[in-house]
Amino acid sequence: MPGMPMPDSGMPLPYGEGSGTARLPGADGGMHGLHLSAGDWMVMAHGYAWGVYTDQSGPRGDSMGFVASMGMLTAERDAPGARVRLQSMFSLEPAMGAPGYPNLFATGETAGGRPLVDRQHPHDLFMELSARVDVKLGGGGDTVFVYGGPVAEPALGPSAFMHRGSARYLPLAPISHHWFDSTHITYGVVTAGYSSRRFQIEASAFRGREPDERRWDIETPALDSWSVRASFSPTPNWLLQVSHGRLNQPESSHPGEDEGRTTASIQYADGRFSGLLAFSAKNRIPGPVLTAWTGEANWNVAGGHNLFGRVEIVENDELFPDHNHPLHDRIFRVAKFEGGYAYRIPLTDTVNLALGGSAMTYARPGALAPYYGRPIGFTAFAKLSLGD
Repeated sequence: MPGMPMPDSGMPLPYGEGSGTARLPGADGGMHGLHLSAGDWMVMAHGYAWGVYTDQSGPRGDSMGFVASMGMLTAERDAPGARVRLQSMFSLEPAMGAPGYPNLFATGETAGGRPLVDRQHPHDLFMELSARVDVKLGGGGDTVFVYGGPVAEPALGPSAFMHRGSARYLPLAPISHHWFDSTHITYGVVTAGYSSRRFQIEASAFRGREPDERRWDIETPALDSWSVRASFSPTPNWLLQVSHGRLNQPESSHPGEDEGRTTASIQYADGRFSGLLAFSAKNRIPGPVLTAWTGEANWNVAGGHNLFGRVEIVENDELFPDHNHPLHDRIFRVAKFEGGYAYRIPLTDTVNLALGGSAMTYARPGALAPYYGRPIGFTAFAKLSLGD
């Protein structure tokens, strides 16, 4: 965990641990929770239940109250010359139904056999079932590692949005989710890599197909896709990553199309402020190259007072999935701007309640005016967390 000494070195880590094998800035604090000891094992429990109400205007807008949730249980221990970690993560979001919740200009995955448009799909019950073994190389803290499992995350993109400090109180998934971190729930992953204090280089084999609509089960793993990622932590305040992957037919709504995905991101944290700037290019094979930019930040102004925001600019060709629609397969560049406030109330040493909300506005080309109007939106939420 961030802030703990490196094995055998006694020096603090300059990085924190995000989702899968992704890194975060060390000053971001990483994932905290309830720590317990069970024999030789160190166990950590972490999670949240997030009650959200959102109202988004315009012809395609909608309103809905829903609960986003995530629970994580991690067990870690030392072994001769190595360290072993077992990790599980679960969500009860399948209970909200296959169509998920309103999220204007978001696309990806399906409900009822039809592509989801202007909605965010729920996460699966099984978000992660994985193991990692780090084998020490000498006494400096360098390791080689193997990670994977039936449900895990390949080395592709920055840490998933729900684990980033910059997105701590942003209540809705990014509309760029399927450009950056949609592989954070993947059925079948094997990753091998080299980890040092400042560098990490890794490669993954994994199943390229995104999860299907049956959110309560474990799907058949496969290793038909690959990715590589390099991460650099020059100081505890900064984390840079670049990655590339080739995904085998990831989207059921685009049969026969593979995807080449390239991402780059930079993250900064200083204990009170956490920010991310990221770029992705999604190359449909065969098909166009669609780009996305995301910038997000969370600032702990004082005490429990937090200001947060996100800006996204996305090229999307899935807003009109009906093949008979005149705008089917047309590429539109859209933007979303969201900002808000949250007040964090410590209930115990490890349990916190955050109350807040956000406002949203959008920019879209004139051709979309008859379908979207000039939409705006807002959210209100209460987030109960075990850990941050």
